[in-house]
Amino acid sequence: MSSSQRRNSNKSEGDPRDIVDDVGLGSRYSTGGIPILPDGESLLDESDTLSDESEAAIDEPYNEEDPPDNSPYPQVRASVSAVDNTSLSINTPRMWVLSLLFSILGSSTNLFFSLRYPSVSITPVIALLLVHPLGLLWDQLLKRRDDPKDEYIDGVRSRRPSDDSVNTGGESHVRPTIRKPGILRRLRLWLSQGRWNEKEHSCVYISSNVSFGFAFATDVIVEQTHFYKQEATIPYQILLILSTQILGYTFAGLTRRFLVRPGGMIWPGTLMSAAMFTTLHKEENTIANGWKITRWRFFFIVWASAFAFYFLPGLLFPALSYFSVITWIAPKNVVISNLFGVASGLGLFPVTFDWAQIAYIGSPLLTPFWAAMNVVGGLVIVMWIIAPIAYYKNLFFSSYMPILSSAVFDNTGKVYDVSKILTPDFLFDREAYHNYSRVYLPITYVLSYGLQFAALASLLSHTACWHGKDIWKQWKASLKGVEAESKGTYAEVPNGNPPPTVLNGHQRRRLSRSDSQLDNIISQEDVHNRLMKKYKDAPLYWYLVTFISMTAVGIFVVEYYPIYLPWYGLLLALGICAILFIPIGIVMAITNQHSSIYLICQLVCGAVFPGRPVANMVFVTYGYISSAQGIKFSADLKLGHYMKIPPRILFSVQMVATIVSSITQIFVLNWMFANVPNICTPEAINGFVCPLARVHFNGSILWGVVGPQEFFGSNATYRALVWCFPLGAVAPIILWLYARNKRKNIVRKINLPVLFGSLSWIPPATGLNFSVWALVCYIFNYVIRRRAGAWWAKYTMTLSAALDSGLAFGLVVVFFGFIYPGWMENFKWWGTEVYKRGCDWNACPYKVVPEGGHFGPDTW
Repeated sequence: MSSSQRRNSNKSEGDPRDIVDDVGLGSRYSTGGIPILPDGESLLDESDTLSDESEAAIDEPYNEEDPPDNSPYPQVRASVSAVDNTSLSINTPRMWVLSLLFSILGSSTNLFFSLRYPSVSITPVIALLLVHPLGLLWDQLLKRRDDPKDEYIDGVRSRRPSDDSVNTGGESHVRPTIRKPGILRRLRLWLSQGRWNEKEHSCVYISSNVSFGFAFATDVIVEQTHFYKQEATIPYQILLILSTQILGYTFAGLTRRFLVRPGGMIWPGTLMSAAMFTTLHKEENTIANGWKITRWRFFFIVWASAFAFYFLPGLLFPALSYFSVITWIAPKNVVISNLFGVASGLGLFPVTFDWAQIAYIGSPLLTPFWAAMNVVGGLVIVMWIIAPIAYYKNLFFSSYMPILSSAVFDNTGKVYDVSKILTPDFLFDREAYHNYSRVYLPITYVLSYGLQFAALASLLSHTACWHGKDIWKQWKASLKGVEAESKGTYAEVPNGNPPPTVLNGHQRRRLSRSDSQLDNIISQEDVHNRLMKKYKDAPLYWYLVTFISMTAVGIFVVEYYPIYLPWYGLLLALGICAILFIPIGIVMAITNQHSSIYLICQLVCGAVFPGRPVANMVFVTYGYISSAQGIKFSADLKLGHYMKIPPRILFSVQMVATIVSSITQIFVLNWMFANVPNICTPEAINGFVCPLARVHFNGSILWGVVGPQEFFGSNATYRALVWCFPLGAVAPIILWLYARNKRKNIVRKINLPVLFGSLSWIPPATGLNFSVWALVCYIFNYVIRRRAGAWWAKYTMTLSAALDSGLAFGLVVVFFGFIYPGWMENFKWWGTEVYKRGCDWNACPYKVVPEGGHFGPDTW
């Protein structure tokens, strides 16, 4: 029986909608994190129970598809096979070529789009879908019926029978005449090794997952070269990007015992991918609410439609993207532009025909509806109610600035000129600062920072209240796993008999599924860990050597180049990551909440190394990115664990993909610097204004140049924001005390880390990006899911991938085919100009500073 066939019964155990519900907003929201389970709900389905007799059924027949040590978690059992086919090929030219191809294409495309607004993120899901027909096509073109049969051990070809043997109908015959095969035949046989299967597919997907996210260090390079006007040589770029990316991988590898191997660390976000591998390689096409079309045909129809349609909002009729019809009626009315604008307004009129605007903060089709409603709740309360009131009351002098902008301003209402407060060595000049101006923020920027402070505090108290017991049990189980790892708890299955399960010195036949808390169960290894013990592990010293070497590279970078971050500052950044990495990883593995240390790193560096903006950016990169990348790598290690990928092959796949994608992004970034006119300025063509880099640059000004003391010290303008920390910490406790014993109460659906943390995208995102995103999420993940559940389960993920990839292809064709050659310079009509004529596009403030005057205090 093939591995894919063995998975059929496992797959049928759970509703695929339950799997998708485990996939939250993810890393798109870097601050505060996105919990994906409703408050107080365990990862275990309490309805998923078996009678206690199942534990004592010693003589029950052994079922390899549901062994006694199968995972007690229903999500895992429904998505991941409990059987491992060790004869499948993995380490083949096909896998490596496709992995490198998608690593190069995905990393370069996402970096290209990251410098544009509105943008789109090419997710690894697209690679998961697109690579499958390529793998099948590879076999179709290169394999022949008479090819010698390959034999694989642990994914590696062990030997190939003599080329004289011919495989016909499963039997091997010897040629009467021995002839040496030609060069072309030997090349074809080398390229056609193995058969395309779910393990090779998993490796390509994991390499894509590693490389598709653009390297955060590229934003540092953008800020240095275009905002601070500092030179960044190619060797510096290579060393900075490689060291920051690979250090995250070493943290993941060094913590495998805690975050990957324990059965209780389920990593819910990986389950959809595992389920998709099963679906694709089963090659089934079930009818869904009357729809017989296959996923592949559906994908290509939607993809072609999305590509063709993008020519309207992206080229011929851009007003469809910025569809603020109300502001077109009164373009000079500041209040209407503030409230209904989509470029610098709050987006109270949520209409757009551009998928780039809809999916700017992540695909709404893959976001659970309850999480989207938390986000909308925050948007309505904070951005649509509090922000206008504070703005028109001139709180923090905000009326003299646009209501929403990615820029920071001086006391004359102009964009802050940071060069006036820096020395030639890019250090803080305090005297020049006092002679120039304090830094002032638009009101939505102020509220965004306050929300991030509250999100950071609420994440800790929310997690302690709703998930504290689970986390403590998982922590103890991980420690027990480390102690027992060398005891050889599991053995190979002899003669089809089930393996004994050892728990506290006693043997039991099956892991109990009757207790939703799983007392004393998570200290055991599950079937997946047992099966993975067949493969040679990646030695710990591989990760240690990588860590030491990359740390040495990082020390060289900060000491040799003009960053002004001492070597012990780098170690401090890595120390923050090291201390918080396992707790953050455990929370993520249990609840899919990702708590970011971005803000912590900014504040710590601003306090310890004040007046050093570039040092602040690099400190944040080594601290925050090592954590964020490490968590992503840990999730990929768990996916490889589920798919039974040998650890040494997985190490190579992740490492090679990281290096290739990093170097690719350096070349693409420098090409864009040289070839995109006015890049990272408001005058940039086709929206290449570098929105994320601008936000990070503003953060480096706030915390690196001016420093936390100037913002939160006595008589500071934004001292009140400090109160967001205690408010964020206390609020989840109040909700928990009220709703902890009320399982049906709607208050349990309120998730404050989601509510606070998601809005950290504002700026550069606007109210439009959130409101229309939530509307689409409501239509698909609430209405359609309930009225046509089978259709939703079959096509939603494919629809999202098709829309994203069709948009991405359209963006590339429009830019390189029409805009970059200059063919559209004189193309103007009402549909290309109407949205630019008013205050929305020009970001008009509510109040205007008198000529020669200023707002705020005279001295500071």
